[in-house]
Amino acid sequence: MKKIVPVNSKKDLTAFIDFPHDLYKHDPNYVPELFIAQKNLLTTHPFHKHNSLQAFLAYDGDKIVGRIAAILNNSHNGFNKVNDGFWGFFDCINDQETADLLFNTAAQWLKDKGVDQKFIGPVNFSTNEACGLLIEGFDSPPFLMMTYNAPYYAELIEKAGFSKQIDLIAWHWDGDGYDDKSLRLLDALQERLKRNNIIIRKVNLKKFKEEAAKLRGVYNSAWDKNSGFVPLSDEEFDYLAKDLKLILDPDFALVAEQEGKIVGFGLALPNFNEVLHKVKRGRLLPTGIFKILLNKSKIQSIRIYALGIIDGYRKMGIEACLYGTMIKEYKRKGLKQAEASWTLENNTMINEAIIAIKGNPYKKYRIYEKAI
Repeated sequence: MKKIVPVNSKKDLTAFIDFPHDLYKHDPNYVPELFIAQKNLLTTHPFHKHNSLQAFLAYDGDKIVGRIAAILNNSHNGFNKVNDGFWGFFDCINDQETADLLFNTAAQWLKDKGVDQKFIGPVNFSTNEACGLLIEGFDSPPFLMMTYNAPYYAELIEKAGFSKQIDLIAWHWDGDGYDDKSLRLLDALQERLKRNNIIIRKVNLKKFKEEAAKLRGVYNSAWDKNSGFVPLSDEEFDYLAKDLKLILDPDFALVAEQEGKIVGFGLALPNFNEVLHKVKRGRLLPTGIFKILLNKSKIQSIRIYALGIIDGYRKMGIEACLYGTMIKEYKRKGLKQAEASWTLENNTMINEAIIAIKGNPYKKYRIYEKAI
């Protein structure tokens, strides 16, 4: 007999976080999330100050067979003038009855909160965090902070009545299989930008708090027209920046600045999933922390995490300069792979720019919706 249990205790929360490890224990491409990071995301993240989340576990007898979180993102609804609900952290055995139970339970929780429009997912909590269901590109592990799931999930979700809202694309480069035009033209492009008093420089880690405060405004304005976007609060952005500072390589953290005003930035992160792949059940202790420390210098790939320019500064060559500088560092460090992820399928300008430097659209993720 299957049943759904709300996650209301530390024991339940541990079981909720650990369920994917058991579900994917025989999948060579699965990468465990760090337990402490998932715990903080679900309990102490600033998101919870203004929004609501309820996690649920599905049981068959005494065995866990699925999980889901119902998410009420008030910030999203206020910004986009809608009354939608979200689901995320979805994992499930290949069983339609279990999937339906999970979706119905999450939907009912949201209805009880007054949601009456769309039911959207997977998002963990919004498009600012991990989101999208992998629907193409199951033959390799995910890059850092990207989602992963079994191929059968799409059928479970679609049979539960969901349809496509939008697709997200991850782009890949292997070795030196990129077009280096922006690198060859880098000096000329930078000279042209200098005539407009625009420079490309690295993020100043010694003044990181000040830099983050300036970057927050760029982030919230550069992506505000994207489908499903919700601005990050000051506290949420600071939380994200603090986490990213722990793992970023300053050679890949770049800003475009005009007379002290930051007008764009580009950030590529070392693909720590190469290391996390080896951390059993996402636990830093007793040995996980040593695996990370010993192996982080061996990371051979990067994820281009964000590249944004504010209105009024696009099509000036800033994007090409940011890409060219990243390619220069990628080449200098002798890295083997890069991923740019993710872009919206309908973001023609950025997608054409990536195609121009020979990006390969090798993974696709889908966000689904249905009327609640």
